[in-house]
Amino acid sequence: MVSYTGHKGDYLSRLRRIEGQVRGLQRMVEEDKYCIDVLTQVAAATRALQAFSLELLAEHLGSCVVDAARAGDGQAEIKVREATDAIARLVRS
Repeated sequence: MVSYTGHKGDYLSRLRRIEGQVRGLQRMVEEDKYCIDVLTQVAAATRALQAFSLELLAEHLGSCVVDAARAGDGQAEIKVREATDAIARLVRS
């Protein structure tokens, strides 16, 4: 079972709100809104995605990584590497 399954509805709601923000950005560009106003909304959408990413990462660490460590079959190293790689991608973005 995927660790975020219990929160899937909450996560999907958040992603739909973010999707709405991005659609709003499209409308702003279509309507030739002021550049700074568009950039302000881009920053808001970016922060929303970052917050979502951090919450999902915390879920992964608290569930998938911990469960793998408890199992003691070498999967913990794999899960930690996956998390480290994901963090690196988030930091670079």
